[in-house]
Amino acid sequence: MKEVILDTETTGISVKEGHRIVEIGCIELENLVATKNNFHFLLNPERKVSEKALEVHGYTDKFLSDKKKFKDIVDDFLLFIKDKRLIIHNAEFDLAHLNNELKILGKEPIKNDVIDTLILARDKFPGSPINLDALCKRYRIDNSKRTHHSALIDCELLSKVYINLIDQKEPSLNFNEENLENDEKIKNKNILYFKKVITPNEKEKTKHDQYLKASLKKNFF
Repeated sequence: MKEVILDTETTGISVKEGHRIVEIGCIELENLVATKNNFHFLLNPERKVSEKALEVHGYTDKFLSDKKKFKDIVDDFLLFIKDKRLIIHNAEFDLAHLNNELKILGKEPIKNDVIDTLILARDKFPGSPINLDALCKRYRIDNSKRTHHSALIDCELLSKVYINLIDQKEPSLNFNEENLENDEKIKNKNILYFKKVITPNEKEKTKHDQYLKASLKKNFF
């Protein structure tokens, strides 16, 4: 199944105050593995960035002034997420902004299935910090590149957090070095594996019972 890890950065918190999207990032997963099919754009929001938002992501009005507008990338974006489940941390926020942008352009709101990792984390760790940095720390995910919020970097981190939240893997293996000389070089790497339960059929159960009886008789009687 294909899923999309999605994140946005904006000029401010509330769409009711006219705030707009300045960055959108998406990473495609297939069966929980990144496909290297990403979608990422910085956007001209056609309004000023609030001071608080500037502190979060660092994108100035001048920096964004020559970037594409949401209307320029909307069709490609909708095609990218078509028929895929969306994985978002605090989905209410991102969907509100995305649907606002779509409404401005006279388009229908997003109707994809959505998993909110904020809700997953809240259910799994009640009373504990559940922002992205806290979850990275909990799962020992390196977030040192996250000096500011960035949609694509946040998606990369969220993809690792998501898979851990649904208990599908331990911290992941990431081989970047070539010609590893010994095990010491991979000692601190994270190892990816998927948990799979295999249920035996009746024939296998019968053979297993026969084996146990024979072994017990041989070893203990």
